[in-house]
Amino acid sequence: MRYPLIKILPIALLCWTACQNQPAPMPAETKTTAPPSPVWPIVRSDWGKLSDGTPLALYVLRNHQGMEVKISNYGGIITHWTAADRNGKQEDIVLGYDSVDGYLQETPYFGAIIGRYGNRIAKGKFKLNGKAYKLAVNNTGNHLHGGLKGFDKVVWQAEPIDSAQSLRLTYLSKDGEEGYPGNLTVTVVYQLTDDNALHIRYEARTDQATVVNLTQHTYFNLTGGKGDILSHEVMLNADRFLPVDKTLIPTGELRPVKGTVFDFSQPTTVGARINAKDQQIKFGGGYDHAWVLNRPTASGLQQAATVYEPTSGRTLEVMTTEPAIQFYSGNFLDGTITGKNGVVYQQRYGLCLETEHYPDSPNKPAFPTTVLEPGQVYKTETVYKFGVR
Repeated sequence: MRYPLIKILPIALLCWTACQNQPAPMPAETKTTAPPSPVWPIVRSDWGKLSDGTPLALYVLRNHQGMEVKISNYGGIITHWTAADRNGKQEDIVLGYDSVDGYLQETPYFGAIIGRYGNRIAKGKFKLNGKAYKLAVNNTGNHLHGGLKGFDKVVWQAEPIDSAQSLRLTYLSKDGEEGYPGNLTVTVVYQLTDDNALHIRYEARTDQATVVNLTQHTYFNLTGGKGDILSHEVMLNADRFLPVDKTLIPTGELRPVKGTVFDFSQPTTVGARINAKDQQIKFGGGYDHAWVLNRPTASGLQQAATVYEPTSGRTLEVMTTEPAIQFYSGNFLDGTITGKNGVVYQQRYGLCLETEHYPDSPNKPAFPTTVLEPGQVYKTETVYKFGVR
């Protein structure tokens, strides 16, 4: 059928206009999301050698807030850790030495991974599955922090994971090491995140029944090392603590903190009651006890402690999957150690918040077990998160 031209033109014009109003296909190069944040490469540097020539290394983790954490493959030691104050000034807030030489001497476990058993085991003895074990004794007749050569004094295999700002450390603790049974394969991962948190994840497997209690022994001073920690305000999420004997072995009692100098259920300065005439304070020369954490749920990360330093405004929050935290107020620092930048570490120049199972658990059946059997996986996590107020 033929149509007059005058009728066809308006229809054609309408079709042409509609086609022109359709959105044009987006060019391929514009079909992108926001570019990912740049990933800081983990920097590795040589850090001296052991006397047998074994090379040591130092790794630097960084986040986009300017925080830096330096970690060695020797002992998994955190040697430096910067955090901003309320004015944005980054300062190192952990105790340690300027070079590897200090760490190779006898040290109070500055910044190290502690194992195979963190804290004390009475007289270095325990029984497991009917067999008696004798461990190295290195602290007033007791076994402390893994013995004469614990995990703080060994070289770990280190593997940086740049995409996650993580450092994976692995170590094989052989059967009989420091008296412990079983070949224990240990993995510790340090991960620094952009919310100024350092996640520490521990994992271990054994081929024979053994005991395991891993922790981290960093000494914090949120002033940036400008004095003691007595003005730091500490809060511990714990209604009970473990009283100890004169050698700092738990008696087995879980004592309420209410009405005692161990009550940190509300923010309290470290120095407020540290010189009280209290037998427990006398035994430790200050605070060197385990607090039993309040855990509303059986699993998962839950708050263990908070710290606030008023002059800098820095805050520290500790979260963990562990059942206890050892609060140590640096009582045995005595002015004989010269640390970073030539600072002499006097008594109570640093505090430790060691998340862990209870001390001497292998000898206290009522305490949460620290036994690891073949086929089981030991797995815990602790987070140290900084902020300002």
